[in-house]
Amino acid sequence: MNEMTAGEIAKITGGRLLCGDPDTVICGLCIDSRVAKEGDLFVPIVGAKVDGHRFIESVLEKAAATLTSIHRDVVVSEKPYIFVEDTVRAMQDIGAYARNSFTGPIVGVTGSVGKTTTREMIATALSGCAKTYRTKKNLNSQIGVPITLFEMDADAECAVVEMGMSEVGEMERLSEMVRPDICVITMIGVAHIENLGSKEAIRREKLAITSHMNPDGVLFLNGDDALLKEMKGRTLCNTLYYGTAPWCEYRAENIRMTDDYMYAYDYVHKDERIPVLLNTLGAHNVTNSLAGMAVADYLGHDLHKTAKTFESFQGLRQKVIRVPGKYTIIDDTYNASPDSMIASINVLADIKTEGRKIAVLGDMFELGPDSEKYHYQVGEYLATKDIDELVVVGELSGKIRQAVEDAGASIKCYSFKDNGEVVLYLMSVMNPEDIALIKASNGMHLDEIVRNMLG
Repeated sequence: MNEMTAGEIAKITGGRLLCGDPDTVICGLCIDSRVAKEGDLFVPIVGAKVDGHRFIESVLEKAAATLTSIHRDVVVSEKPYIFVEDTVRAMQDIGAYARNSFTGPIVGVTGSVGKTTTREMIATALSGCAKTYRTKKNLNSQIGVPITLFEMDADAECAVVEMGMSEVGEMERLSEMVRPDICVITMIGVAHIENLGSKEAIRREKLAITSHMNPDGVLFLNGDDALLKEMKGRTLCNTLYYGTAPWCEYRAENIRMTDDYMYAYDYVHKDERIPVLLNTLGAHNVTNSLAGMAVADYLGHDLHKTAKTFESFQGLRQKVIRVPGKYTIIDDTYNASPDSMIASINVLADIKTEGRKIAVLGDMFELGPDSEKYHYQVGEYLATKDIDELVVVGELSGKIRQAVEDAGASIKCYSFKDNGEVVLYLMSVMNPEDIALIKASNGMHLDEIVRNMLG
């Protein structure tokens, strides 16, 4: 973690210290007044509904100092007020400055689907041979990345930074702050297509992760993704591919499911062949872990130690919850896009059970004018899988049901108006051998279903 003084921050941001001791030490950045700690610099964000400036006085009861874009004159306060024109931009300047003190390799990770899991997979892989810092929680945005950079452990030997975007120009600014040595792009999907217009535009924005990459760095692309495969030979930087295709420099071969629903494969690079066992569900996680193996290999780590780390990997998003004597739930309620929906459907379909497989799916957001089409396509895919029941909740997810019924699949379909009705239905029909996948965009709050079924 970095430490700076209020005077240094005023200089870094091109701001002006309005009051307080310039030698006040800052050891954290805070954007939420409710969780401010001693030593924090409060950064008031001007949002669409709430202006963080209104909380400055109360937050300074704990925080050490504050930025401000509304106080231009001397302020009567013992604690430092630092005037800046734009608090978010100032916060980004602080993050970029903090990055200068980190001397180890930084891996930047982005993608429409799987970037958080891949971030964790890469960090897990690197931790086998080096102390590794990684983005915490979902601090991957224009305001999250500066916090990540400020909080990086000074004694870490490498870092993995997740970089997310939803608008044109955001990735270039993130790259300017992070200045990654290694970049990884997981997949080009339709998340945020409402703002960016097309998958090609999303790809262009994701590739901007390399705009401030170390000139001697490397870009890793997922060779199993069609739009990233198209970039072979077209990028302006050193580019390597990981995936299952024979032409990928870093490959997964002999992929198989174990008796307890986990996956195993052989990692292959040149003459090296290393067995890998994943402590996680889903064939898609083979590719996610492969990114970790490839980055560790590129950095010269012991690959046997690297592979061993995945045997105790703890996933962040998808959780299997077994309720003895009642049922099993696959909780995947954090978020959803068409690609992640398909990946989760595959997980449910691949699991072996004597009971029923029930897909509980809700609406996916931020898909633009073709949203109904994307929901229908998910239904078309689901109709080809070995799944017994489909339960949909929400308006758009009705298109998923419609596609399944149009396909004439033997999947029983049910629609419900709200999460409470879904809970009542599932708890009344599920048996101990049954498995239910629960997934939708976060705004559908399907986590309520999980909590009520466990309560």
